[in-house]
Amino acid sequence: MQLPRLVDAALDRLVVPGYSRLGYVARRAGWSALPSGCLAGRTILVTGASGGLGAATARGLAALGARVELVVRDRARGEQARDAIRADRPGAAVDVAECDVSSLADVRRYAAEVRDREAAVHGLVHNAGVMPPERTETADGHELALATHVLGPFLLTRELRPVLRAGASPTSPSRVVFVSSGGMYTASLPTDDPEFRSGTYSGGAAYARTKRMQVVLAELLADDLASDGIVVHSMHPGWADTPGVASSMPGFHRVTGPLLRTDEQGADTAVWLQAAAEAGHSTGVFWHDRAPRPTHYLPRGAETPQARAALWTLCVDATGGER
Repeated sequence: MQLPRLVDAALDRLVVPGYSRLGYVARRAGWSALPSGCLAGRTILVTGASGGLGAATARGLAALGARVELVVRDRARGEQARDAIRADRPGAAVDVAECDVSSLADVRRYAAEVRDREAAVHGLVHNAGVMPPERTETADGHELALATHVLGPFLLTRELRPVLRAGASPTSPSRVVFVSSGGMYTASLPTDDPEFRSGTYSGGAAYARTKRMQVVLAELLADDLASDGIVVHSMHPGWADTPGVASSMPGFHRVTGPLLRTDEQGADTAVWLQAAAEAGHSTGVFWHDRAPRPTHYLPRGAETPQARAALWTLCVDATGGER
């Protein structure tokens, strides 16, 4: 039996019960199982897939029959993740490809390789993430969290537009999913200083800011790609017990450990968004635990049209694209 909407909303607003494994368990009871083999014949790329949520997303997609490409910075770790999936599910179609999403040159190289070898791509999951302990710039001169969470995914999505378009059909659109974070609720869209050059740098703040940017960017890309049969969504996984959380936020991990979700529970909605019919009937929506969620708790927090336009201009100018 599905949770009543008011109860579900209350769990979401109270944060701890909704984001922890308690919320997942309570909501899961009302979910329908995804049909076995429902992703057969579909090729889906997952960034940051050597461990944590990315690897769990890949496992979930492979279990539904998808051919999955693990897009990783470290090939050795990617191959370990691939081998683990194949051991758990013999016959799973899982490949590994190297790409540093924070490097615009590497994104272009990888996208060109995909276009050359794939007639169509049906799904893309932007999961690669970082929480830098100090401000670091990429070779392109961009702050690392911004490059990894926003600029690289924007460029990769646009560079893969032809094969994503080819993977779409009138009844089954191609799907792009951004793995954001509930931490984005604590941040506003940083239009004045998106590169975090001013003030005291904080990895946690950079993470939250760029996760907010991802949610807005997903909405903007949804409009941009709609005519190509490509839907774009964003989601947050709740509080999941991943290696990244343990290393980047040890205090949070220590206090909340018993309440944290498994990585499979955190990845569930990303998998569902690639497979469920409901997610193909909408675009530009922010999800958590298979349900649409508000992007702001307070109406006055909504981004202005000017701020949204500034984010789009930032992405286009930084990646040398067309507006």
